[in-house]
Amino acid sequence: MTTTSNDMIYSILDNNLSRIAGIEGAVLLSNDGIKLSAYLLDRPQAERMAAASSGIAATMKAISREIGGGRVIRQLVEMDDRYLCIVGCGEGSTLIVVTSRKARLGELGGEAVRTAQALGEWLGTPERDQVPTS
Repeated sequence: MTTTSNDMIYSILDNNLSRIAGIEGAVLLSNDGIKLSAYLLDRPQAERMAAASSGIAATMKAISREIGGGRVIRQLVEMDDRYLCIVGCGEGSTLIVVTSRKARLGELGGEAVRTAQALGEWLGTPERDQVPTS
């Protein structure tokens, strides 16, 4: 991605996610777990979250395919002290949003989906083809 694209992505993240009470950060990742952009997170943490979250997103997509559920819109993980919202955006990207428990779930889910939709026009990350094995 170019610097202009990175700046625009950060601007979209900031404009949308800053509205969420308790926002702690977000990471935009390719579906193979590569960090594309981060918001309010340092680079090492964003990269670890991207790698770990790609597995969760892939699992939900596989379950949805198995049961004929269609596109996975969002997933919400509730923890003792945090919420994590995982939203697909673009053809091959995922947005992970983390908040404190101060966030209202409806607001978190709605803003995360709106942010993913806004990012969609900037993201054209195609799914990587599987490499044939010999």
